[in-house]
Amino acid sequence: MKRHDLVFVCLTAWQHMLETHGDLAGDPLVAGWVDSGWPLIGRRSLCNEAQGVALGLPLPPFAGKRRLAFLFQPAEILSITPPPALGFARQAAPPGWQPALDALGELATRYSLEVRVFGSLAWRALTGLDYLTASSDLDLLLHVRRDTDLRCLAADIAAIEAAAPMRLDGEFVRDDGAAVNWREIHAGARELLVKSTGGVGMIGAALFLGTIPS
Repeated sequence: MKRHDLVFVCLTAWQHMLETHGDLAGDPLVAGWVDSGWPLIGRRSLCNEAQGVALGLPLPPFAGKRRLAFLFQPAEILSITPPPALGFARQAAPPGWQPALDALGELATRYSLEVRVFGSLAWRALTGLDYLTASSDLDLLLHVRRDTDLRCLAADIAAIEAAAPMRLDGEFVRDDGAAVNWREIHAGARELLVKSTGGVGMIGAALFLGTIPS
């Protein structure tokens, strides 16, 4: 399971979880989540947490914007899928976001990139619930290749953001799952904060830029 992957659990396991969390069983939105066909999301395991698959559920603003944490067993997982593609998420975006999303789509074509969306827009596209607010960002995962010019790509994203009504947040993701925030590369940072399923660490920018797996 990769960072930001969507995880579907079986209904029986979800119902059992509700039985052990009485406070959640009384919340209609949470109680009916899995029955509605909606996923959870992978998360990092907490310190001293029991063995299992660590999953989370970020609730929308109208439900308090709480981030719920769960632990399931591998046998209770039905399927795992990547976050929504940019084109799929576009249909749930506000009209004012459309030009920026179209520009990002053209950028993805020009650089031959796979672009996926996580965060508020992704959850709105997946559930139809009102996750977006006036201050919401557009969260992006741009899957880069060995020959991708990351500095030029970052500059192009910055140009799109300059004309957009929302902030563009997100990461450049290598084939091995290691990811860095595009802003760090655009700012010319010498050291980059790299995130992966194994944790978080610092790496020299030259090393990251020069070792993208094919």
